[in-house]
Amino acid sequence: MRIIVTGASGFVGRALVPLLADAGETLLLVGRNTEVLEHFFPDQPVCDYASLAQEAKGFDMLVHLAVANSDSAASLATYRDVNVEFTCKVAQMAREAGVACFVHVSSSHALDGQNQSGYAASKREAAERLKSVAGLQVVNVYLPLVYGRAWSGRLAWLNRLPNGPANRLFRAFAALKPTVNIERFAEFLIKMLPALEATEREVILSDPQGKNPFFSVPKRLIDIGFALSVAVFLCWLLILIWVAIRAQSPGPGIIAQTRVGRNGVEFTCYKYRTMQVGTIQAGTHEVSDAAVTAVGRFLRRTKLDELPQIINIMRNEVSLIGPRPCLPMQIELIEARRRCGVLDIKPGITGLAQVNGIDMSDPHRLALWDFRYMRLQSLLLDIRILMSTLAGKGRGDRVASV
Repeated sequence: MRIIVTGASGFVGRALVPLLADAGETLLLVGRNTEVLEHFFPDQPVCDYASLAQEAKGFDMLVHLAVANSDSAASLATYRDVNVEFTCKVAQMAREAGVACFVHVSSSHALDGQNQSGYAASKREAAERLKSVAGLQVVNVYLPLVYGRAWSGRLAWLNRLPNGPANRLFRAFAALKPTVNIERFAEFLIKMLPALEATEREVILSDPQGKNPFFSVPKRLIDIGFALSVAVFLCWLLILIWVAIRAQSPGPGIIAQTRVGRNGVEFTCYKYRTMQVGTIQAGTHEVSDAAVTAVGRFLRRTKLDELPQIINIMRNEVSLIGPRPCLPMQIELIEARRRCGVLDIKPGITGLAQVNGIDMSDPHRLALWDFRYMRLQSLLLDIRILMSTLAGKGRGDRVASV
């Protein structure tokens, strides 16, 4: 392919350009100061933005890295000038030159709607504004902390350590916050991006946490610790809830349902019964509110109906945090999760989608939020989701109003 890269003199650009060049891609590097670009990349053609519209003709893709970064002390006005207005201007020039695809590179910070920093707010605004650029496929690529053969920023001190200890310390850090290797980004641009459908506008890249023992081991220990704590210290509450359910309506106190778990494997999920016996087996949003018992309504609101799933936690079928497991009959949601790769991770009692008020009534949207969680998985994010759940954030799975 023929690829244009703006802002190539930054850390990400300096790591990315050699990978693209080694893969045989034809490059054009664009910046305000061409002398700086020539210093870093003496073998690559460069131009300034005034020449971009002319020089970009015949290229397939523009990767826009030029940005006012989150670690700068810029004002909100400066962030908007660089990250919104200038970005849209570059996109217009790319379209005029006949470039087919504009890759708007952003940080995963911008995905957090509660992050109102100048950087995050301006990046979200740019993503919205770019939707109005007709005749140009715009793909927003969200990256967490990027690293390559060396570390930068606050992790630059790792470069002074031997490779073994430095890599172990970095993996411990990566368990707390998501990261991505620059090689993964380069591979995406070369191999995966050309295969994207024209409607796919949002991509999140990260290193999978499943192979990081600094993430998987603590996560499993937290799950087991929670399950044992509930069984030992809240056994009186478990019994009390069971008695209240049996006394309020006929039927079992705990129900067993077949759910779809990791890799699409079905398992038996245990929950307190919150509905009348005989209620149809369907997604909660498809069940009438009249089917919910008085005790069940309280249990659902406080999420206490989920407590019997400590059995599933001990069986390693679910985790505290993860995509909510669905019923086998919810085919649309299962397929949407399969396409996103969400079935590759263990389901959970609560998750990112739930604390943001997204339930199974919108399968496609739910799958996208589950995908977002999978790509941004970290111990700190899990803790945030757990705290939000305990604080009652999100509305959970809502029943139908009729």
